[in-house]
Amino acid sequence: MRHILKKKTAAVFLLAAAASLLLTGCTERQDVENAYSLYDTTAAYASANDGSSDSDLSLFAADLCVGGTENTESDSVIADCVESAAVFVVDDAEITYAQNIYEKCYPASTTKILTAYIALKYGDLDEVMTVSDAAIDDLDPSSSVCGLQKGDQITLRNALYGLMLCSGNDAANVIAEAISGSTEDFADLMNEEALALGATHSHFVNPHGLPDDEHYTTAYDLYLIFQEAVQNEDFVSIISTLSYDASWLDASGNTVTQTWTNTNGYLTGKYAQPDGITVIGGKTGTTSAAGYCLVLYSMNETSSPVISVVLNGNSRSDMYKIMTQMLDAFGNE
Repeated sequence: MRHILKKKTAAVFLLAAAASLLLTGCTERQDVENAYSLYDTTAAYASANDGSSDSDLSLFAADLCVGGTENTESDSVIADCVESAAVFVVDDAEITYAQNIYEKCYPASTTKILTAYIALKYGDLDEVMTVSDAAIDDLDPSSSVCGLQKGDQITLRNALYGLMLCSGNDAANVIAEAISGSTEDFADLMNEEALALGATHSHFVNPHGLPDDEHYTTAYDLYLIFQEAVQNEDFVSIISTLSYDASWLDASGNTVTQTWTNTNGYLTGKYAQPDGITVIGGKTGTTSAAGYCLVLYSMNETSSPVISVVLNGNSRSDMYKIMTQMLDAFGNE
């Protein structure tokens, strides 16, 4: 696994280096002894390093939506209500709407998309985890939690529902400790996994998304992470669940039961779904620093998956208004 991550990371660094040269203008060419020939030896270089044949090689972004830096001009979307927004039509590999998609923003609880992705990749859904002091002591009791207490024993499966449906910051910390031993080590893994997915303008310092100057992402990076996460059927099943009855044991061995309801306003019926769009699920996020955020997974009229992102909305109603406007106008293009 580490070998694969190193290959992808190396590819990302090569792309980033090339992009930086383009952005900083022309420089005088200098011949370098024993230089790596980008155009003549790419396939051979990769094959020599990982033992694969030419037929095994594929472009990193071959199936991804890739766009420029320009914003979409549209009278259909009230763009000034949000900082960053985008619509990605997955099967067409096309960005149909873009607004500041490479601008760094606080992600709030949309961070938990990456946390869930990593948990499903490395964890066992039936593993029983014990809630530690560290997992809950540093959390603001007024922040979003799902009610876990010290000594509680809960499966990863239940914790993931608490993470994604009611946005439990306590569940995020418990999951992080189970996967990596500590939230700090888990943050290192988050950054490693994000980089491997091409999310080069992101940096994470915690598994839940509470504000930190060094915790940020972009709409495009969230698309990259979410696009990979929805390849997992368990992830899609969790984010599309409206209500979940969870149970676990407390420190005394007594059964604790709670019902968690999805925070997605389209699924609860609080907001009407966009025309021609079937919302499957997603992840909300809100803090004073991040504003109102939403990453959404939908199907359009041709049953093509659509990923859409809104970051730093002025209000919850503005967030859903912009999301609906974007999908109405650009979800079926």
